Formats: sequence, C-alpha cells, structure tokens
Amino acid sequence: MQPTIKRIIFFVALVVFWQVGVSVSGVSPSVMPAPTDVLEALVKGFSDKTLIYDILASFRRLFIGLSISIVLGLGLGILLAKNKTADETLGTLILALQSVPSIVWLPIAIMWFGLNETSVIFIVILGATLVMTINMRIGIKNVPPLYIRAAQTMGSGGVGLFTSVIFPASIPYAVTGARLGWAFAWRALMAGEILSTGPGLGYTLKYASDFGNMSMVIAIMIIIGVIGTVVDIVFFQRVEQNVIRRWGLETTN
Repeated sequence: MQPTIKRIIFFVALVVFWQVGVSVSGVSPSVMPAPTDVLEALVKGFSDKTLIYDILASFRRLFIGLSISIVLGLGLGILLAKNKTADETLGTLILALQSVPSIVWLPIAIMWFGLNETSVIFIVILGATLVMTINMRIGIKNVPPLYIRAAQTMGSGGVGLFTSVIFPASIPYAVTGARLGWAFAWRALMAGEILSTGPGLGYTLKYASDFGNMSMVIAIMIIIGVIGTVVDIVFFQRVEQNVIRRWGLETTN
C-alpha cells in the first residue's frame, strides 16, 4: 500500500473517531468542537478572507526573518569553522543559546522593540540563525581532507580553495540547516505572533482563544500544521534529497 493511501486512511479514521467521540460524549463545542464545527470555521475564515490575510502576513514575516537567518547562519558558520578562537568562544555561546526556546526571548524583544512586527521578526531570526550556524559549521568541518589535498595539489589555495572546494562540499549541510531553520522559524513565528498586534495566524489564534472560539483555534492549529508539513515535504525535503543525491551521498535506485 502506498504511503499516501495509508496517510489518507489514517486521517479519515482520525476525523471519524473525533466526530463520533464528540457526539457521544456530548461535550460543549466551547471545550472541544466537532470536525464539522472546525470545517465551518475554516470555510468562514477563508470566505471573508481573514485567514488569507493572516497566512500572507505570517509568510511575509517568515520570509524576512528566515532570509536574514540563512545569511547570518552562513556567515557565522563559516567564521566558527575557519577561526579556532571564534569557535572556542562565540561557538560556545551559540551552543548555549541553541538550548534556549525562542519564546523565552519574547519579553526581551518586546522591551527592545516594542509590541510590534520587529519583535516578531527578531524572534524568527533567533529561532533559525543558531541551527543554521551549527549546521554550516559542521558542514565545513566535515569536508573530506582528501578533497582539500587534491585541490592543493592542483594549485588551489586560499579563497579559491574555499569557494571551489570547501564551500561546495558543505552545501548538503547548508541545505539541511535551512530546512531545520525553516521548522524552528515557523514555530518561533507562531509564538511571536501570539503577542503581536497585527494580522497573522498566531494573533488570530490568540484572538479566537480570548473569545472562546475553540472551532477557530483548532482550525488555525490545523492550518499551521498543514503548512509546516507541506512546505517541509514538498519543498525542503525534495531539495535536500536532490542535493544529497547530486553530491553522491545517497545512491539512486
């Protein structure tokens, strides 16, 4: 049986179980809405374009934050990999910050930038930059010495050696870092938007929660999960697999 068919069967069964469970238990929709209530909230949200504006606003913040994160992560990763002093000092700090959840930075972001979009983007940048940095550092550190010696034998060195051999060889790690950075940034974005004052999925989720609209809360949770899964599988996972295959790190059937 194809994986896609298995997934469809699983989620259909899950929705049916959910619908039956809510109907039998008689629980209030304000506590646990049925799938039909959630579907109604989704239809209403898309028909009045509220959810469309929210998704566009969230993706705009995500694009800005993730783009900055990838650039910063590449630069910091290269610095840590090529400079021992920076690796032993700044690298230790980055490893320590990596264990701090992005949402912990929210109070600081609000104090520094205020309750606005800049704070949300700041949280997104923090969420993705560190993991991108660590992956880029590992990628450069793990370049096979044979590649470097072979290039040096042919007269390559300095910046030319880095741009023609070391950096290209570390691309698979950079792609993996970008994929992980996307996941961290997406979660950080939702956390930041909960305290934001403008349109966005996180803001609308908090707004719906404050007014006891659990159907919309679950609807937005489903949208967040679906977007995260689709972007990862359709885009990042395919790019990562293609890069790994092209770099000869995976055999094709």
